[in-house]
Amino acid sequence: MKAVAELFTMAPGNKDHHPALRCAIGVFVPLITLTLIGRLDLAAFASFGAFTGIYGRNEPHHLRFRSQLRAGGLMLLVILLATLTARIAPQWGLGPAGYSWLLVAATTIVAGACSVVIAFWRLRPAGSLFHIFGFAAIASIPVQPPLGETMLAAVLTTVFCLLVGMSSRVVPSHRTPWKRPPAIRRTVPERRAAWLEGGGYLVAAGLAGVLATVVGEWLGFGHSYWAMVAAVVPLVGHSTRHRVRRGIQRIAGTVIGLVLMAGILWLNPAPWGMVLVIALCQFGAEMFIARQYLLAQVFVTPLALISTLLAAAVDPGLLLRDRIVETVIGAAAGVVVVVAPAVWRRLRR
Repeated sequence: MKAVAELFTMAPGNKDHHPALRCAIGVFVPLITLTLIGRLDLAAFASFGAFTGIYGRNEPHHLRFRSQLRAGGLMLLVILLATLTARIAPQWGLGPAGYSWLLVAATTIVAGACSVVIAFWRLRPAGSLFHIFGFAAIASIPVQPPLGETMLAAVLTTVFCLLVGMSSRVVPSHRTPWKRPPAIRRTVPERRAAWLEGGGYLVAAGLAGVLATVVGEWLGFGHSYWAMVAAVVPLVGHSTRHRVRRGIQRIAGTVIGLVLMAGILWLNPAPWGMVLVIALCQFGAEMFIARQYLLAQVFVTPLALISTLLAAAVDPGLLLRDRIVETVIGAAAGVVVVVAPAVWRRLRR
């Protein structure tokens, strides 16, 4: 009963509305601008550029700027590699099945590499969840807009989020001293932990991608990268118990979020309404991501699905079905990766 109660425990707040508001503005302004000029085909690139604002959550301004600059630069590199992959792969003569396996392999490499980079830079949130999502989602877009326009949308959104991150400096009471950030000095154990963590992301994402692709080909499901995203969720935590709990919360929050998404689809909002929902969901996700992961997932689910709908025309019913199936596969794979070392140690003893 205690374990069940912990799934619904709410941690104390820490001025969470400040970063939540910054993230909501950082995604709303670029997307509503694209809506007004009729270029929602660039929405996915702007949305992932807006992930810049998620980093440096409660850091002073000089550290937040460095964190967001590095995070934004890394995400831009991921976006560039993803759109190049989508453009070059057809020249190799790969069919849909072959490209699915290429996407799993490439996303697995991104999962491990970005996790190591994030750990070496000591960025928070840790891990490569956003990079897995960004790379695979953009590489999965069937019709890619012109390369220059995609990167312009991503770069401008990143710059805008950097400005939003520094916007509180205009209020003297919120301004923190500006000084040169200290150099990051990594200890040997810290470096070893970063590489081990990267290996964990590599294994979890790869295992989930393979399972989701095999099951998808067998039963007709798609969006295997959602399983890869869900698989790395349990890797974040201070104990095996906490990590397993995050995997369960991912599944439960997704189920509730799908009910919310079904209600949104029933209302059939206009494109500007969809953008407003994205901003509200981004605000809700950031409000609770550090306090109650299950509740945060309720907002993350429609946020991800609406972004997918804006990027390409997809049957909403199939989208909801794929989301829950892929999430269960991914979360289960992640929990296995988390629990396996502890089980192996017990067997050895």
